Amino acid sequence: MDAVRETARSLRAETEATNERRLVVLAGAREAGYAATEAVCEAADCRPVVISERDGIGVSARTLPPKRADELLGTTNDCVVVDCHDACRPNAIGRAAGAVDGGGLLVLLTPALDSWPDRRDGFDETLAVPPFGLDDVRGVFRDRLVDTLRAHRGIAVVDVDTGTVRDDGLTGPAPRFAREGFDLPDEAAFPRAVYERCLTADQRDAVEACEALRERGQAVVLEADRGRGKSSAAGLAAAALAAEGRDVLVTAPSYRNTAELFERASEALDGLDCLEADGREGKGHPELRVTGGGRIRYRNPADAVEETADVLVVDEAAALSVRMLESLLSVAPSACFATTVHGYEGAGRGFDVRFRGHLDESHEVTLQRLADPIRYAAPDPIETWLFRALLLDASPPAEQLVTDATPETVAYERLDPAELVADEPCLRETFGLLVNAHYRTEPDDLARLLDAPNIALRALTHNGHVVAVALLAREGGLPEETREAMYEGARVRGNMVPDVLTSQVRDIDAAVPVGLRVMRIATHHAARSRGLGSHLLGAIESEFGADGARSPLGRFEPVDYLGVGYGATPELLSFWRTNGYGTVHLSTTRNDTSGEYSAVMVRPLSEAGSELADRHTDWFLRRIPDVLADALDDADPDVVRGALRAADGRVRLSLTDDEWRLVASAAFGPGLYDIAPGGFRRLAVRALVDDACEDPADERLLVGKVLQARPWNETTEALGYVSERECMRALGDAFQPLVDRYGTDIAREEVDRYR
Repeated sequence: MDAVRETARSLRAETEATNERRLVVLAGAREAGYAATEAVCEAADCRPVVISERDGIGVSARTLPPKRADELLGTTNDCVVVDCHDACRPNAIGRAAGAVDGGGLLVLLTPALDSWPDRRDGFDETLAVPPFGLDDVRGVFRDRLVDTLRAHRGIAVVDVDTGTVRDDGLTGPAPRFAREGFDLPDEAAFPRAVYERCLTADQRDAVEACEALRERGQAVVLEADRGRGKSSAAGLAAAALAAEGRDVLVTAPSYRNTAELFERASEALDGLDCLEADGREGKGHPELRVTGGGRIRYRNPADAVEETADVLVVDEAAALSVRMLESLLSVAPSACFATTVHGYEGAGRGFDVRFRGHLDESHEVTLQRLADPIRYAAPDPIETWLFRALLLDASPPAEQLVTDATPETVAYERLDPAELVADEPCLRETFGLLVNAHYRTEPDDLARLLDAPNIALRALTHNGHVVAVALLAREGGLPEETREAMYEGARVRGNMVPDVLTSQVRDIDAAVPVGLRVMRIATHHAARSRGLGSHLLGAIESEFGADGARSPLGRFEPVDYLGVGYGATPELLSFWRTNGYGTVHLSTTRNDTSGEYSAVMVRPLSEAGSELADRHTDWFLRRIPDVLADALDDADPDVVRGALRAADGRVRLSLTDDEWRLVASAAFGPGLYDIAPGGFRRLAVRALVDDACEDPADERLLVGKVLQARPWNETTEALGYVSERECMRALGDAFQPLVDRYGTDIAREEVDRYR
């Protein structure tokens, strides 16, 4: 162990001299790795946090299982050890690296590097979704990971079985100058004591930019990579605003994400001597109360949209959906968004690519970028390695390379994982597009698309560059035993559509047909609205349709249907409907992060797929009136309209003669809707499915009043009618063309009384 100890001492000395970080890989047998870890920590004089499934490493002050590695966010440590023997979880590696301070060490415990890619572990078990087994999982991600560990600067590699140091990780850097000081603003609205807590000029500029939030209609975007102090800057600004008596509402995907913000805000308020003695409350809903009435409080996104405040601060904004971000804009007259550019815990580019345009239309926006690392010096070799290993800075091709792409100029490509890894530019373009497509893309997703046996990648390329990509998951085709377990409540990973239709909708045969779910689809933002997404879906349908297709495992295997599940918006519902997908389910609970109800849609490709789609469309249309009047009574009427229009079925109009007389008299005469709403409800569903209304306003009225059973006063206010009387009259007018189109002889006789 002498060589190991000497390497650890030398690395620690180098990190402390440069304020950089280093990585130590202890590769080999588990127990030998644990012993080497103790030697490293003793020689480096550190007591680490350990990420491990076991408690067998006795050097740590704290041990966390990999699934709780997010608890490291916002913390700093001089050493973090990640035990990869039981499971190599990319998310845990990224979060662990982000929690190591300058002058510190990241330690990875791994099996022997030569054999590691061929081993199967606990993370691989999560990729082996039914009907696939563990032996079907590939090792492409770990093969690439090993290559990066061997190739990058600042990484020591130790064979713990022999005690041999394969690479000492020393870089021999030039001496570093101390960080230069910076001036504080001469004329600032915020107190000087707040600015004195800034650690870099970037952070000072960010806090100064937030002075704009004192005025209505202002928005400040703080944009940075990890470790640049944007959350701290937001916390200092929040403290200054609260000290002026303002109500500052903070939201983020989790209250843990706001720990640094609240800590810095609390310190600043203490320094200003205005934090009430008992002004700190709640772990899950932290709140700081300030003398004079100001406060800083946290709410999760779903609750925050129901609040009002003077200033809104959104931390980790990139991890929220665009729709949720848009909803949050109504909470306060001014808002600050702290957003991560390259996030290892999962941050999509929806904020930058899609939300910024909306924000620019509604607010005067100040963009402040923070580049200087706070916790370690730049350029830090471990940050460089991490960005490459987890593709944190992956991005689509440059706009000029794909700006003239059309369906006629692109080629349809099957992206094999091993070939993709061998083509680093293509891999980065592909993953970059997927990051842009979703508000939360994690490092785990990189391993999943490279190694999961149920996953396939298909793309459109233009002159060799990826312009559109689809991530596909094979589902269904499950054995009877698995289907029975699913029906009785067991969760079966990787089979989202069959799981929903079996466990929730109660169809025990829903997992018999084989489906291919479109997990994500993305088109380069410079080539949107040209039909490329639809062209890609059409090519996928041709490949996997009845004529025979190549499955993700290389066998020819046609699928019975294509499916998709997503947070429903009117635009997305229209897109999928246009491409032949029909609604079979709407979830009855909102996603906590996106705030959306999810839609499940299916496009049949075989007789078995058609039978599945037909019976679930019929069941969906029979139950949806009751669901809309209950669990979905707060759903966006435009989402309901889109979901019903996309349901590829027919609603039976089983109105009695009495119901037809009432509907007809309410539309053309003195009849009252409130007497018996049931007939109106069935007719409204039929009209929305058939797209029979000419005016969208009429459709919204049918949804809000008739299907969701909202009170007249609420419907009147929500839809902008002058009075309840006008709203009632509009409802009668909306039913007139429906009575003319669908009415029976009895209904027409009733109409003739008033014409």
